[in-house]
Amino acid sequence: MSRIAFFNIPAYGHTNPTLEVVRELVKRGHEVHYYSFREFRDRIENTGAACICCDEYMPPAPADIDKKVGRDLASLISMTVHVTLAMEERILKEFGEWKPDCIVSDSICIWGKLYAKRLGIPYVCSTTTFAFNRYTAKLMKQKPGEIFRMMAGMSEINARMEELRQHGYQADKFYELLQNDNDTDTIVYTSPEFQPMADTFSSRYRFTGPSLAVPVSAAAERRRPLIYVSLGTVLNKKDSFYRNCMEALKGENIDVIMAVGSRTDIPSLGDVPSNFTISPRVDQLQVLQEASVFITHCGMNSVSESLYFGVPLVLFPQQPEEGAVARRVREMGAGIFLKSTRPAALKRTVTYLLENKSCRENAGKIGAGLKRAGGALKAADTIEEIIEKK
Repeated sequence: MSRIAFFNIPAYGHTNPTLEVVRELVKRGHEVHYYSFREFRDRIENTGAACICCDEYMPPAPADIDKKVGRDLASLISMTVHVTLAMEERILKEFGEWKPDCIVSDSICIWGKLYAKRLGIPYVCSTTTFAFNRYTAKLMKQKPGEIFRMMAGMSEINARMEELRQHGYQADKFYELLQNDNDTDTIVYTSPEFQPMADTFSSRYRFTGPSLAVPVSAAAERRRPLIYVSLGTVLNKKDSFYRNCMEALKGENIDVIMAVGSRTDIPSLGDVPSNFTISPRVDQLQVLQEASVFITHCGMNSVSESLYFGVPLVLFPQQPEEGAVARRVREMGAGIFLKSTRPAALKRTVTYLLENKSCRENAGKIGAGLKRAGGALKAADTIEEIIEKK
């Protein structure tokens, strides 16, 4: 039996792919301590792992967080340094006593990586997006305003990096904290076929495909197509977009399930058409097994789950990382970009995908590759192999 520590940020999109991996490791007899947050405690403890909540070490979220997610590098580095140093005493004490055999940390949860390097513990990078190196990073296509914000924040970034160095952490260049590299053991929850430029990554990258617990579909066979609409769990307060979807698809010979997030006041959206079901959150894996088209923000998990079930996508990305995912879907012929959020454009785009067999066939081909990649079992095998090499 090995002792394995997981670290993650407070985000469903980064936590969910790890849960079935943790469940498999616990099933195999390993002891897992998962450093996360109260919001995820039940999900983590349900896997059999111990959840250590780190909420007290996280700085308050900025009031304009919707504008900063995925766009403000200085805020990310500042938050990383804050959490790393705030948790340092606790981690050094607990790890000195527990002595983990391996640390698995999300690619954005940089403090896990820093602790692993400082303590000389074998480290595995858990990457829930595409893997990004100096080649694939160009796919992000940052807008001029985002580049300006990064340049404007360089003085803060440099000050924070110096703060890390003064506390004994290896932190030469800020991008080394974020970028995947060919010398680090890395799990990527996609297939080599779907990963852009997969041949630019070393053998230390394991493309394991999505880590899913697929529910058994209990629904009766649908008599008409189901359209699923969701903008994820973070940047999902888009009332005008939801109203446009209602206007575009009301009265059509289709059913629509729309997940609008907990921050959306559903009654304020107006009268709900008879062919719509609107909820804050749904069982996405259950819904996608029945869906004909998915209108999505193009988060990596949502896209992977849609393709896993062969569902073509209407692509509506909200930030650079999602844009890279969306362009890969379009490149492989499994979806089309939403060029306008006006009702007429929404209706036209959904109709096109319902009638276009090639998009569904291409989604099915990508999905077959995702299934072949191995999922949670392959990811757990990888972690065990790395521990055995130590």
